[in-house]
Amino acid sequence: MSTTQSDRLRGLIEPLVRAEDLDLEEIEVSRAGRRGLLRIVVDSEEGVELDACAELSRAISAKLDETDAMGDGEYVLEVSSPGADRPLSEHRHYVRATGRLVRLQLVEGGDLVTRILAVDEAGLDTEVPGVKGRKATARRVEFAEIAKARVEIEFNRKDKKEEEA
Repeated sequence: MSTTQSDRLRGLIEPLVRAEDLDLEEIEVSRAGRRGLLRIVVDSEEGVELDACAELSRAISAKLDETDAMGDGEYVLEVSSPGADRPLSEHRHYVRATGRLVRLQLVEGGDLVTRILAVDEAGLDTEVPGVKGRKATARRVEFAEIAKARVEIEFNRKDKKEEEA
């Protein structure tokens, strides 16, 4: 996707996303055979409901129909939320992952699986789970130490709504 098309699409789509109190995480344009594919990923502090994706998809589709931002060819529009194990790359991603187990690939080498307890401007306060009867240990990780980060899927973890109930 050219920078000009990307900027134009962002300019058209971002106000619609913000109007729904969502964050625009990603815009991706690719080819799927003869058709184009416009993939838009949105998120929020509370996550994104399927109905919100559908409503936003209708609004974006109507806006794109008013313009030639996608050109004359056919395209498929896909509006979704990030996957459960998506990479953490922005400060807000780490904040949203507070309480979650994450896998950090460290700049110095090696991986660290830890639970995010708190996030500030410089880094993370985490708890490394205990293994085989050992106690969990607290660990501070600065953002500068993190090469890559991803949420680990926990099948037996209660979500925030379940914990509040």
